[in-house]
Amino acid sequence: MKRQLIAAVGVAAMVVGLAACGSDGKKSEGGSSSAAKNYDGKTLTVWLMDGSAPKGWEDGVKADFAAAYPGAKLEIQTQKWNGIGQKVTAALSEGSVDVLEIGNTQTAGYAATGGLLDITKDKAELGGADWAANLSESSIIDGKQYAAPWYFTNRVVTYNKDIWTKAGVTTPPKTLEEFYTDLDKVKAVPGVNDALYMPGQEWYVYFGLLTSEGGKLAKKDGDKWVGGLSSPEAQKAFETYKKLQSHSTSAPKDKDEATPQQKDVFAKGDIGTIIGLGWEVPKPEELAADKIGYFPLPGATADKPSSVFLGGSNLAIAQQSKNPELAKGFLKIALNDKNEGLVASSGLIPNKVSLNSKVTGDFAKAALPASANGATTPNVPTWTNVENEPNPIKDFLTSALNGDYAAAAKKADDEIAKRLNQKQ
Repeated sequence: MKRQLIAAVGVAAMVVGLAACGSDGKKSEGGSSSAAKNYDGKTLTVWLMDGSAPKGWEDGVKADFAAAYPGAKLEIQTQKWNGIGQKVTAALSEGSVDVLEIGNTQTAGYAATGGLLDITKDKAELGGADWAANLSESSIIDGKQYAAPWYFTNRVVTYNKDIWTKAGVTTPPKTLEEFYTDLDKVKAVPGVNDALYMPGQEWYVYFGLLTSEGGKLAKKDGDKWVGGLSSPEAQKAFETYKKLQSHSTSAPKDKDEATPQQKDVFAKGDIGTIIGLGWEVPKPEELAADKIGYFPLPGATADKPSSVFLGGSNLAIAQQSKNPELAKGFLKIALNDKNEGLVASSGLIPNKVSLNSKVTGDFAKAALPASANGATTPNVPTWTNVENEPNPIKDFLTSALNGDYAAAAKKADDEIAKRLNQKQ
């Protein structure tokens, strides 16, 4: 969902520099000889999700595309996230779309059903040698590249500066132990409702802690998937999660961060801290921007923050595209450093570490350090089955907070395995 992807989540473009061809007919930077070909009558249809492309990105890409492919028409259509799954499935089967933006956790599902073009042999030409491995991972299924990473974001600690100042805390903590100590100080400030508002079912936060411990929600055992919540790593991550959640007195243990929306709770001004995405920051009229600060969730040691769930989008070519040559050319343009740089300057995480210096905005700069050791959910086509409600990971967290960890983990692992091993 969009909420998961940007922050977030969500989520705008990496481009491999496709320059217009001059009158001498030399090959352009993107690999197309526009003087040698005319593309009259060809239309490339691209689907992008609402709110994804940063300001100026679409106009720039269209201009670059027109110069590289004279006569071709580029039609960029904006889609809504609500109900997009069925719409994409239909379009892929009909061949009515050439290039499309898809959520990084959805990519494996579309690839497994044969809807996406294998671009493994084109990866180098698209700039793939420089893509961050953990950002590109969701595009790789059975060793083949079926999409290109586009933009990402993750959760960070968002705090009320006034409250923290009253608590005598003026420097962000560098370790989890320091964070716990600071939260105790924040809780002691008169009028503070929660030092940290974190509902019991905030499984994205738990995912990051689990990744930090080297654990996984699920793993392959032979030809079957098994749940990973009964592992020692998962239990250790839960102890950290439980300690963080203990600083919440009003946050429900049986709800997630959207019930109610934690941004609305934080905006009331009596909450010291939340852990959230960029879109969960209150509007200036709700809580002044200069009263809000950000830092990555600390890790066990000061040298590395806790890991995070990386939400974002990939760009893929439809297997049934009638214009695969133009589609690959579009990806070259959409992913070159100029256009991917606009992603970074819009407050999102770009697909290349070399573009991180272009990241702007206090939230994005706080999100960036943890993104280097972030991860995504298991790259299996049936993963969406796990996230369907009732979500067994959410139920596990509530049960474990209220009682027996081993029993809760066993029940969740059985359900996760059942859902992952279902036939598509």
